[in-house]
Amino acid sequence: MKRLAIVAALLLAAVALGGVARPDGSSAAGSADTPQRTITVSGNGTASSTPTRATVSFGVQTQAASAQAALAANGAAMRKVIAALQSADAKDLQTETVSLSPTFADDQQVQGYTALNSVSATVTYAAAGSTIDAAVEAGANQVYGPSPLASDADAVYAKALADAVADARSHARALAAAAGETLGEVVSVEESGSTPVPMFQKAAGDVAAPTPVIPGTQETTASVTVTFQLG
Repeated sequence: MKRLAIVAALLLAAVALGGVARPDGSSAAGSADTPQRTITVSGNGTASSTPTRATVSFGVQTQAASAQAALAANGAAMRKVIAALQSADAKDLQTETVSLSPTFADDQQVQGYTALNSVSATVTYAAAGSTIDAAVEAGANQVYGPSPLASDADAVYAKALADAVADARSHARALAAAAGETLGEVVSVEESGSTPVPMFQKAAGDVAAPTPVIPGTQETTASVTVTFQLG
């Protein structure tokens, strides 16, 4: 029993020594992580471009005494509009809305039906005016747009984001240098949003000339908050 007690004591001593810091400064029991030294800054970026493509919506609204008559008249008119858009080389034609609803008199009695059909199309800004005129001549009585193509706007915003991150890095580098530190890797990036600016102007013109559609400069801003390591 005395020998077993001595062996147990030696084992306990070995375990206790295992938790003591080793000569190289490490510890078998582990040590608390050193807090990360960081710097957080904001950056802003702006990108500008002139859009060349746009989306325009064209609609036909018709009324008739019966639902069938309203829908039939609407379909016939919309087919002419679609043919005109195709002839004008409009791209990516897609139906947006098809609706049919009753219209009511002052006494709330149904007095007829209204049918609506609308399509969207991608056009170049150079051809937007003449395409709008062709669609209206073919029977369109509703036109909305033009709106710069979303994919083009996304590319402009991506450029603004890149400029915002570069701006944040420049600020962080200056602050780190002033504090006698060196700038390290990016720890995190947070996007703060964007502010698009209206990108076109539209004005009424002479009926003998194409509807004027003037693309302006598209300007988008982006803001980010970036955290960098120090040292």
